[in-house]
Amino acid sequence: MSTMEGQCTWAGRSELEQLYHDTEWGAPVHEDDKLFEMLILEGMQAGLSWTIVIKRREAMREAFDGFDVATLAQYTPEKEAVLLQNPNIIRHRLKVAALRKNAVAFQRVQAEFGSFDAYIWQFTEGKTIIGHWQSQAEVPASIPLAETISKDLKKRGFTFVGPTIIYSFLQAIGIVNDHIVTCPVYKRLVANTEANT
Repeated sequence: MSTMEGQCTWAGRSELEQLYHDTEWGAPVHEDDKLFEMLILEGMQAGLSWTIVIKRREAMREAFDGFDVATLAQYTPEKEAVLLQNPNIIRHRLKVAALRKNAVAFQRVQAEFGSFDAYIWQFTEGKTIIGHWQSQAEVPASIPLAETISKDLKKRGFTFVGPTIIYSFLQAIGIVNDHIVTCPVYKRLVANTEANT
């Protein structure tokens, strides 16, 4: 596994995490289907490590109908019971039940705002918050913005959207760039941000 000099330390834990770090984490996401997938995956991470989630991501994508919002919104208790028998996913009863709840809430946001993208990026007026962390140890567990969005999502019927989960979500979808400053991906994303402003 090749690692980049000066990169975020967590990226070197596995090849899957390296690839995710290099190609996805912190890059701005505006497609609703991808935003929904990341919201589900971050919720699945609650109480676990990202390593576990990323290892099971493909199995969950297959089991959860490609994270298709309309399909998940129609899930039944019977479907959830079947999923809980699948050893390849994260088998947590409340997290599996959250698939339908969050899909329904996601659809409501889409109906109100035109897209989930319009809703989530309004909190920063479409801009990325750029961190200036020298090391992984400096990155906080949450920020006030994540607490604000968490409260709003809970009011809208979402579950597994606490401040820590939402902060991870914001980092994942590029609303926050929390790569450390020595990371080559940080520099690339900052350059892209500046080019688009």
